[in-house]
Amino acid sequence: MKLRMDLATLCRLAICALAMETLAVGNEKGALDFARHVQPILAAKCAKCHGPSMASGGIAFDTRERAFAATDSGQPAIVPGNPEASPLIARVISHDETNRMPPEGKPLTATEVETVKTWIRQGANWSKHWAYRPLVKPPIPQVTRSDWSTNDIDRFILARLEESELAPNPIADKRSLIRRAYYNLIGLPPTPEQVTAFENDNSPNAWEKLIDQLLDSPQYGEHWGRKWLDVVRYAETNSFERDNPKPHVWRYRDYVIRSFNDDKPYHQFLIDQLAGDETPNPSSEQLIATGFYRLGVWDDEPADRELAMYEGYDDLITTIGQGMLGLTFNCARCHDHKIDPIPQTDYYQLLTFIRNIRPMSGGGPNVEANLFSSESSKREYEAADRDRQEQMGVAKKEIARLEEIFTTLTANSANAGPSGNDLDQLEYKQFNASFDLLPEFDKLTPSSSGKLPNRLFDISVSKRETEFAMLFEGLLQVDSDGDYQFYLSSDDGSRLWIDAEKKLTHDGIHGIEAEKNFKVYLKAGKHPIRLEYFQKHHGIGLSLSWSGPGFDRRMLTPLEKSAKGGKNNLAQRMKKRGLEVLGVDEFSKYEAATKTLAELQREPPVDKALVVKEQGPNKPADVFVLKRGTPGNHGALVEPAFPALFESPAPAIQPIVEKDSSGRRTALANWITSPDNLLTARVFVNRIWQGHFGRGIVRSPNNFGGLGTPPTHPELLDWLAADFVAHGWKVKRLQKMLMLSSAYQMSSGGQVAGLAKDPANDLFWRMDLRRLSAEEIRDSLLSVTGRLNPQMFGPSIYPKIQAEVLAGQSVPGKGWEKSTPEEQSRRSVYIHVKRSLITPILASFDFPETDTSCEARFTTTQPGQSFAMLNGQFANEQASAFAERITAKVGPSNREAQIQLAYELCFDRKARETEVARGKAFMNDMEQKHQLSPERALEQFCLLMLNMNEFIYLE
Repeated sequence: MKLRMDLATLCRLAICALAMETLAVGNEKGALDFARHVQPILAAKCAKCHGPSMASGGIAFDTRERAFAATDSGQPAIVPGNPEASPLIARVISHDETNRMPPEGKPLTATEVETVKTWIRQGANWSKHWAYRPLVKPPIPQVTRSDWSTNDIDRFILARLEESELAPNPIADKRSLIRRAYYNLIGLPPTPEQVTAFENDNSPNAWEKLIDQLLDSPQYGEHWGRKWLDVVRYAETNSFERDNPKPHVWRYRDYVIRSFNDDKPYHQFLIDQLAGDETPNPSSEQLIATGFYRLGVWDDEPADRELAMYEGYDDLITTIGQGMLGLTFNCARCHDHKIDPIPQTDYYQLLTFIRNIRPMSGGGPNVEANLFSSESSKREYEAADRDRQEQMGVAKKEIARLEEIFTTLTANSANAGPSGNDLDQLEYKQFNASFDLLPEFDKLTPSSSGKLPNRLFDISVSKRETEFAMLFEGLLQVDSDGDYQFYLSSDDGSRLWIDAEKKLTHDGIHGIEAEKNFKVYLKAGKHPIRLEYFQKHHGIGLSLSWSGPGFDRRMLTPLEKSAKGGKNNLAQRMKKRGLEVLGVDEFSKYEAATKTLAELQREPPVDKALVVKEQGPNKPADVFVLKRGTPGNHGALVEPAFPALFESPAPAIQPIVEKDSSGRRTALANWITSPDNLLTARVFVNRIWQGHFGRGIVRSPNNFGGLGTPPTHPELLDWLAADFVAHGWKVKRLQKMLMLSSAYQMSSGGQVAGLAKDPANDLFWRMDLRRLSAEEIRDSLLSVTGRLNPQMFGPSIYPKIQAEVLAGQSVPGKGWEKSTPEEQSRRSVYIHVKRSLITPILASFDFPETDTSCEARFTTTQPGQSFAMLNGQFANEQASAFAERITAKVGPSNREAQIQLAYELCFDRKARETEVARGKAFMNDMEQKHQLSPERALEQFCLLMLNMNEFIYLE
């Protein structure tokens, strides 16, 4: 089971971290920014008693109006311009413990007090946080070096550099630029021939032509689609101990790749994922896109089902909030947000938009949908299915006719139906939910309950065909002392208790399992009996009977068909006695009809997708604020509404009856993708900038709130976001504009002034050197060795993983299939992402945690990376393939030619004389000192080349 940090603890740690940072800026001479410098202190030290949910003494610091209002004593707590006259300062510096604030916990430090005093002295400006201001396209700044600026992006960058008396780096050489462009856009290295062609192209638009070519490459979507998969915590299994696979989830990955390749407008890309199924005549792609809702972790056997349900909702709110809006709404699950103006009510109002979603399961109609290539193919399938249903109806009627004859003929035998006198005081409770295993019923709240007048365990009282459970309790009448035999079978699961002791269990069965039985000695009288049952999907069936002194066998469940077609054990009895009772002709008809029905019940093969589905268009389940985030601890009832800080109109929600959907997700999608939304465009263009420059204008891409890092170039961010929306949310246009800028084309070299004044390169005076991502490293290995398989799309692949690694699973090797060598050489984006077993070479190079949205990949340097690249089986196999490629090209003995080709393939440049000499010396050493063959010496040289920094790092 995954260990998760408590939300409240996480928020406290984040507040402490920001408060520590505030200490360093509290004494700055410049004007303090309230949202950045002061609000974190008030939130950490004062909000408990003076926040959104509590205004002790009539003062609260969640809004400007309440902060400057008169307190209960009639005097305001803050006097702008005069900290000495402000009661707030007097209370926080008081030495009287009965008067000092805060009354509990650590008081404000001297630096924190000075920060608040400075803010008040400067006028107590209550600025709105930069991300909560309307998106307005700012003017282009004036710059001195207009010759350096290729486009407006450069003018924003240059204006800040000129303010700091810094100069931008010169433009990088063409070899560095083409490698940068290839890795940035398609995640693969260029070939030596492609580098030479670009270096020799002296046309003024050579760079632009290269960008256009790469943006049109099918490999573009594979590379940039993977970046989105990070954001939406894409994985193909459920996590937890079993970590079972999610059905058809790879189709979502392919949808993302195609969307980037097709340059689908970003707002439509989001609408597809949030509410594609609710659009008129949704395409297969739009249905697949809604698999977004199914990507998170899912506990298929939770200890607390209601808590697990809310964990799933929180996962979605977290991913939507951070991934699409850049806000940590999840911090308001248990209490009002400590930093951002997000009350707990806003969190649960947001939850109402997704509350109607059917729960996740391992498969079945709630999470799967049929896909069709065209309307005509859909109509053909539906026509064939109607014909199949009609034939099934004919077979069922024939079976029912023969079963009725059988039942009539056996009605008076000892093995006949129920007596109706064996059970007494029988009651039932029904639970409407999806179960995979029998739950602990006593911890659940029933959906309905009642008495059973026919005195049988009768599941026909259920109004549902699937996804329900029933608990029966009553008394069993035993007429005489003796041994009694009980017989139980069911679909999907059942459990029998007698005298409060568990006697028989069927659990997690899909399809009626073989009958189980047990014997017990009972005394005459009435004995408590309890029968539990759950049904997931695909048919209903429950059969319980008993035998004892004086009778052969009697049913405790109805002999006739149960709810919606379930058949108890009648089929088993027909199989045992049908020939004897019906005779040869009639029994042959019965067997033929059952065989035909079984064949027809096997649905014809059709492509399926993992999708979202709702409970129905009628009133969705009520949503209450959960006090302290605890299920069952209900606060106020809430209705759908957008977070108050956005100041958006009330949602326009129209139930979509024909889609069996509430329409709430469409309202949510339309709000998120509105041009007026404060954050959607800002957050996404920041991600695109991060993908090209190595870090975002906001270094915390998932958090644009008070705990996030402020933008280094806020005007540039707003300009890009406004321009992005104005030009149809087109991603490729934005990327081309970034790459055409001089800022993007700068070299990565250092300069004395820049390193002294701006060592972190906050002002973008150069392009940062970066290490390749995990996928880029693996794909580059395959590319330079000539083994890369360019096949796109389809089910995921399974690279070879050593037995020692597989042994770490709860069931070693389970869920990791075997792919052919050709399939294993496909790009890394197609590797099966198993949450409990990330492919080792990807894990070594910082493949993201898949349980939550990944805003930015770590770039670590640790010993496991060297082990993977020097000793790892995959790297050594690629070194051998690399040597084979070189030998096939230049022969087995020309060392200089071998070294030159290796440098060209690995680094897109020729080897220097000193490098050739070192390469020869290395291979000679391998042959003479280590007694390796010339072939093995070349393999070791190739392995060395693949471990060079120049191979793994990009200028």
